[in-house]
Amino acid sequence: MAGQSDADRWIQKEFKPSSLSAEQQRSEMRWFVLAADRLRLNGIREVRVISEDLATHHYESAVLAKAFFEITGIRVVHDIVPEGTLVSRFRQAMDSPDSPYDGWVTDSDLIGTHYRYGLVEPLTDYMKEDGRDFTSPTLDLKDFIGLKFTTGPDGKLYQLPDQQFANLYWFRADWFAREDLQQRFREKYGYALGVPLNWSAYEDIAEFFSVHVRELDGKRVYGHMDYGARDPSLGWRFTDAWLSMAGVADKGLPNGLPVDEWGIRVAGDQCTPVAASVERGGATDSPAAIYALSRYLDWLNRFAPPEAKQLNFTQAGPVPGQGQIAQQIFWYTGFTAALNKPGLPVTDASGKPRWRMAPSPHGAYWKQGMQNGYQDVGSWTFLKSTPRWRKAAAWLYAQFVTSRTVSLKKSITGLTFIRESDIRHPYFTEHADQFGGLIEFYRGPARIAWTPTGTNVPDYPKMAELWWRNIGLAVDGKLSPSKAMGQLAQQMDDVLGQLQRRGMMHCTPKLNAKQGKDRYLTGKGAPWQALPNEKPPGETIPYERLLQAWKEGRLR
Repeated sequence: MAGQSDADRWIQKEFKPSSLSAEQQRSEMRWFVLAADRLRLNGIREVRVISEDLATHHYESAVLAKAFFEITGIRVVHDIVPEGTLVSRFRQAMDSPDSPYDGWVTDSDLIGTHYRYGLVEPLTDYMKEDGRDFTSPTLDLKDFIGLKFTTGPDGKLYQLPDQQFANLYWFRADWFAREDLQQRFREKYGYALGVPLNWSAYEDIAEFFSVHVRELDGKRVYGHMDYGARDPSLGWRFTDAWLSMAGVADKGLPNGLPVDEWGIRVAGDQCTPVAASVERGGATDSPAAIYALSRYLDWLNRFAPPEAKQLNFTQAGPVPGQGQIAQQIFWYTGFTAALNKPGLPVTDASGKPRWRMAPSPHGAYWKQGMQNGYQDVGSWTFLKSTPRWRKAAAWLYAQFVTSRTVSLKKSITGLTFIRESDIRHPYFTEHADQFGGLIEFYRGPARIAWTPTGTNVPDYPKMAELWWRNIGLAVDGKLSPSKAMGQLAQQMDDVLGQLQRRGMMHCTPKLNAKQGKDRYLTGKGAPWQALPNEKPPGETIPYERLLQAWKEGRLR
């Protein structure tokens, strides 16, 4: 009775609006109260979980964990750490018989790791077996939009999405609409100032604002924003999925096959990794990959604010909100909530954004049918080694923070959608103009063409750290783009070789023999041979046309 009265209080004061009626919410919470009673009878009084540092997870830790405790009587210790720390701790827990946490919100980027090692609980099995009595009858898996990204090659669900956001192009729509700037741009570059469709146009716009405009309204402005600090997030800058946007991978969705956006090739079974380096058939050091790193370095050095090199992902995300950035090619929509607050230089007097988001432009090697961009899907993950009742309690909390009773309010707070019912709710129809195109993106077909790291990557924690260390050497000027990508590809091959010798439960890597780069570089598939011209003419499109395409169910 106490738990139900507490649930009623939370429904009234916090969990609204909701996609459920108040009575449906009460019914859903009644099940949580009863399920928690069974766990407390088995000695469960506390559950420990961990997630990365995002606004959505802060809401869970500060608000939803308290609600869960008051409703169920089970206390939640919900730790929040930088993503690099989270990945490192999870890797350590995989090798330990006693995990410090009962539940983890890890990115679906680890799906290939989870499947191959066999240490993560397949939720498909868990919900039918040990977790059956603790699986909510109103979980409604069909309502989740990211399940295909958390499903392994065996067709089993390994993770439950908790928050989801994409990498999109961000720009100051008010500046792009100024007639004086439009005229100056056309006079200099010969085409319209608009949303860039390719990297050539993005570079022209970056040069235009950084070099030729320089000041607007008395402030120094820049045509590009990025980050370059030697930090794990520098690796995500590339694996999320810069090389794919450049055109490094093969065609195919959700990820290129047989070569994915990391440059990793899999065998004919579409599961066994066989190479990262070009000389073995991979693409991590291919001409397209070297082009991708070269453009990143060139733009960072010439067009971004000087301090950008010292910033990491978390520090750089809110910088466009300070009002001096004209565009950013690669901006995580997880920062949307931080950039639409009233009083910022990038919002108008009514609090609506002066900026918009659109699909990121593609590099010279990109072809129709390739991955369009990256989408992050942070998802609840449980190790098989976690004791039965602790695992059940963490699963209960995971369902609570993703339940329809609370998910709409969580979506409004963090803008990291996981449920179709939330995206389509009248609240977001009424307030769509506050979010700069985010609602139109998630209601259109584009959201399924922006995809996370796929199953080609056999050990995400081990291989991800190789990226930021090598890219960091290129940022510092200690390695050329060619040498940095060559060293990275060799180190990735080394890891594949180590995994091959060690063995994995499923789809153990089996390295191809070295055959030389000329054997694999062609115009038919990845690794793609070098283009004679890596800067074709710039192309742009009016934002209104893009927005209308999304509304009509088209990508472009």
